[in-house]
Amino acid sequence: MDNTILHMDLDTFFVSVERLLDSKLEGKPILIGGITDRGVVASCSYEARAYGVHSAMPMKRAKELCPDAIQIRGNSGTYTKYSEAVTEIIKETVPLYEKTSIDEFYADLTGLEKFFSSYQMAKELRKRIIKNTGLPISFGLSKNKTVSKVATGEAKPNNQMKIDYGKEKPFLAPLSVSKIPMVGEKTQHILYSLGVKRIQTIQEMPVELMEKVLGRNGISIWKKANGIDNSAIVPYHERKSISTERTFDRDTIDVFKLKGILLAMAENLAFQLRRGEKLTACVTVKIRYSDFNTYTLQSRMSYTSADHVLIAKVMELFKKIYNRRLLVRLVGVRFSHLVNGGYQINLFEDAEEVINLYHAMDKIRDKYGDRKVMRAYGMGAKTISRFNPFTGEPPPLLANRRQ
Repeated sequence: MDNTILHMDLDTFFVSVERLLDSKLEGKPILIGGITDRGVVASCSYEARAYGVHSAMPMKRAKELCPDAIQIRGNSGTYTKYSEAVTEIIKETVPLYEKTSIDEFYADLTGLEKFFSSYQMAKELRKRIIKNTGLPISFGLSKNKTVSKVATGEAKPNNQMKIDYGKEKPFLAPLSVSKIPMVGEKTQHILYSLGVKRIQTIQEMPVELMEKVLGRNGISIWKKANGIDNSAIVPYHERKSISTERTFDRDTIDVFKLKGILLAMAENLAFQLRRGEKLTACVTVKIRYSDFNTYTLQSRMSYTSADHVLIAKVMELFKKIYNRRLLVRLVGVRFSHLVNGGYQINLFEDAEEVINLYHAMDKIRDKYGDRKVMRAYGMGAKTISRFNPFTGEPPPLLANRRQ
């Protein structure tokens, strides 16, 4: 029996939420993100996209392209609330679903044809989401994740598309290679330089040639171009927190050492958040003294995964909770109230150079190890975070992560 996979994507999600809150924004070009010239576009309306604006573009450049656009800083808490409302509707309707970001979902409808049409069910689910939340949403339905995701993109804005079994290759053939998931600007440039602009060309190429040009990624891209994708729906379970702590061999009162370790903990956990495409809204600092009395202090904040924001909060809490007269046996840091959404929400606040810095640092960490890039103040704490706080297991090698 063939699988039936549904992909759903909320259209220009942040913009749509803002328009729900203020109907005067309907039909107008909207830019959401950092509102200063040094800020970055987190999201933009279709009206703004018509001027060449896109996400992650410097706000200054976006304003040059679309000077009449309305700028909005955005509120991550509000967007999370609407995302959770959509998630609840999907959870109540389908037997198995996967939430891949704050505005994107997959659902496995395989076997439901015995009872009713999966396409009819998908249409009713979309109607229910629109009616109950007021948010526009598009979907694609096919035999696998790749084709359904591409179909959703073709259905937008605020529409739906079904690709019948056996029609996957003809559907994909005339589309640009940029439509294939995994094909970014760099890969697109390589394919274009070879004269490969349409998916049909990849379908007609031997897989060995794609592998020669792009390595293992070439094989994956060739399979996707041919509508082949056996990846399963990963059941959605929202992780609530990540944490790390360190017990000292010898109790200490060295404040410099304590601060350095806490900084390194916060920095590493922030990287783990970004790697897991998570954001935190609550920071907790833990101290256990030599007499085994343990104290914790937590603070709520705006959703973020930015080092400089989280480190500052950790240091603020440490200053409030630390008793200078007692030896310290253990310190720990915990980030909780986690949500999906990736780094995009941080674009509301961060300047372009800060985002570029984090991307560069994270790329080095992914390639050479979590502790290869760190702030000098935390250099004395290199022995911490030997385990992945998301799984409790040692971090896998890069090659394993990318298989």
